[in-house]
Amino acid sequence: MKKLILFGRSESGKTTLTQVLRGKKIVYEKTQYINHYSSLIDTPGEYAENKDLGRALALYAYEADICGLLVSATEPFCLFPPNCTCMANREVIGIVTKIDRSDARPDLAEMWLRLAGCEKVFHTSAKTGKGIAELLEYLKD
Repeated sequence: MKKLILFGRSESGKTTLTQVLRGKKIVYEKTQYINHYSSLIDTPGEYAENKDLGRALALYAYEADICGLLVSATEPFCLFPPNCTCMANREVIGIVTKIDRSDARPDLAEMWLRLAGCEKVFHTSAKTGKGIAELLEYLKD
C-alpha cells in the first residue's frame, strides 16, 4: 500500500480517518505529535495551522508516497491557499471528511480542495464508511 500523510486543520478528521483506514475502533484521540503507522502518517492540525510548525510537515512529506489534504465538509473556511499543491514533489489528493453530517457542505469542501490543486478528491464518512473503500483501493500498490 502507498504511504499516505494527512494534512488538515484541527478536528478535520485526520485521526479518525487514520483509525478507520487501519481497521481500528473509532476513539477520539487528540494527536499531539506526528504518528507513523505502516502505511499512514497522522499529523496534528496545529502543524498545518502554524507557519513555524508547518515546516516539519514538508520534511515528513518526504516519508510518504501521497499527501492527503483534508477538509471537513462542515468547515467554515479552508486552510489551504489556491494552487498550494504545486509545491509538493509528491502526488496530492483531496479528502472531504464528515460528509454524513446534517450541516455538511461537501460541494464547498471539494471546491476548496480543487482550488488548492487537488485533481483527485475523495468524499468520506468515518461514521458510515462511505468512500473509505474507494480511498483504500486508490492507495493499493
